[in-house]
Amino acid sequence: MEWYSGSGAGGQHRNRHMNSARLRHGPTGLVVTSQQRKRPNSEAEARAEMTSRLDALLAAEGAGAENKDRSAQIGCGARADKRRTYRFQEGMVTDHETGKSAPAKKVMKGMFDLLW
Repeated sequence: MEWYSGSGAGGQHRNRHMNSARLRHGPTGLVVTSQQRKRPNSEAEARAEMTSRLDALLAAEGAGAENKDRSAQIGCGARADKRRTYRFQEGMVTDHETGKSAPAKKVMKGMFDLLW
């Protein structure tokens, strides 16, 4: 933790006293600053902000791995990932695995064997 004199509104009191805190996290390189009227308040605020940022960083890393696994399972949603295309305006259903098409009304009645 590093102490420095603050800047901005507050005049002589803020500029003359070393009440602002700068906290660095070595492994990640995160830097958090806090300017309060008293040192203990600055330190507590800087530590709380650092904790919340590190928690958010860990959550983002975990979510990144989950999203990667999820996208590998479901694909990108492009045409190649789809099993069937239902085109009700044209009255057709196309199965992309077999390449066969059948009337939509028959498929909706349960005649999936037309697509296999």
